[in-house]
Amino acid sequence: MRKRRIVAASLSTAAAILGAEIAALGWGIARKLTAPIGPRDFNLTVRGVEQADGQSRLVLDRTQGTEAQGVYNLWFERGGWVQLGSEVEDRGPRRIARTITGASDGFTPRAGDLASWSGIYYASPADAGLEHRDNVIVTPVGHAPAWRIDGDLSTWAIHIHGLGSSRAGTLRGVQVATELGYTSLVVTYRNDGEGPHLGNGRSMLGVTEVEDIDAAIGYAIRRGAKRIVLFGWSMGAAIALQLAHRAEYRDLIVGLVLDSPVLDWRSVIQANCKRAGLPSSAGALAMPWLMRERLARTVGLPTALPLEDFNWLKRAHELEVPTLILHGTRDGSVPFAMPKRLRDQRPELVTLEAFDAGHTLNWNTDNERWHNTAADWLGQRIGH
Repeated sequence: MRKRRIVAASLSTAAAILGAEIAALGWGIARKLTAPIGPRDFNLTVRGVEQADGQSRLVLDRTQGTEAQGVYNLWFERGGWVQLGSEVEDRGPRRIARTITGASDGFTPRAGDLASWSGIYYASPADAGLEHRDNVIVTPVGHAPAWRIDGDLSTWAIHIHGLGSSRAGTLRGVQVATELGYTSLVVTYRNDGEGPHLGNGRSMLGVTEVEDIDAAIGYAIRRGAKRIVLFGWSMGAAIALQLAHRAEYRDLIVGLVLDSPVLDWRSVIQANCKRAGLPSSAGALAMPWLMRERLARTVGLPTALPLEDFNWLKRAHELEVPTLILHGTRDGSVPFAMPKRLRDQRPELVTLEAFDAGHTLNWNTDNERWHNTAADWLGQRIGH
């Protein structure tokens, strides 16, 4: 009997330990997902700078990013940035070289510099060839800086960046809106590193950030907007979908251009767990810590997140606004199967354009096709 009690007690203890470890994993995933914006990770070393034929080339370690097709940007730890062309030249089995096609004023890269690889190609509207003025949007939690690029005051485009990115990332799409004559508003929102800082700085995954973009829509309306197109990137696309299907905007928001959209947080969290080397099922462990009031507070969130409201695969029947989705077939953060499924459910309303690209790198992979696809779709569905 005594031996049986010892075995039972041991099993109970093991189960308790396992349960605690599982709970801790879910808590950790939820914490990481909503973490405040931190400093950029400068994890790439410039191995050399070559000069030939009047051009400068950077020699870099060969990685999945550095040898990817398309155009990209390197942001440097000591300040400054350079734009890199699409040609990749071999420099042995472990290194490549890429040509510098542009650089920030007065900046010259050096061997040994630490840099960060990025799809954010333009640092400012001026870098993208856009004339702008600085604006401030008064949101429910404070003043949010915005860039305004003037055009037709009756048709506006509002550009919404994603989680962990910045408004500069959306400039890749602003060029299209400007070409079509729209007035563009490139916005920030709470706890994105540029907008108002609230509480402990954690992201609410679009649940409360949506109110800051709602304030930007109000700004546009007060200045003459009769039609609005929302450009959303990743989580910014999730925010755009929420606003586009509010009853009060039924006749105002006339189109959505979504790059790598988050269409279901549960699936996205599972995909990112898999990408991080965890079982995809580990993503399910995070959901209670995000969606239940008491658990969400232990993560550092002020309230629970109703993430099922962001599940547009289940809410596909509610879609009313013409939508263009540009998505990468190699997207490890938001799997391509998600927008494909949405398109298949609502083919009369959703247009899907596939790119051989990773998350939010569709423009970088083929900027001409991205630009022409968006411009043609908007011209046909929305008009000038």
